[in-house]
Amino acid sequence: MSANRLQQLKGHILPENKITGMAGSPSPLTTHVLNTAMGVPGSNMALNLYQQDPSTNAWRLITAGTTNDDGRCPGLITKQMFTPGVYKMHFETAKYWESIGETSFYPYVEVRKI
Repeated sequence: MSANRLQQLKGHILPENKITGMAGSPSPLTTHVLNTAMGVPGSNMALNLYQQDPSTNAWRLITAGTTNDDGRCPGLITKQMFTPGVYKMHFETAKYWESIGETSFYPYVEVRKI
């Protein structure tokens, strides 16, 4: 990976002017998508946040969103709605790659949080 790409990624992971902004985020659950192949944020990626029902194991859609220009999706869930349980984020990776003229090995990516 070139030094230029590493510097771009570092700027998106730890930008000095954004560290305090994220600290006051109203959402207790956040995400930051990075396109490491191009060294840019993964902007305009559709995602869904689900919570698993403990009695049926069915997934309930909490919210849908799209990453912003910085690859973040602020305000996914409020502190009041963020109750103990199992959550997952479903990222529409194939649609993202298609939108920038590339192909994707994975049609989607899911990340679970217990």
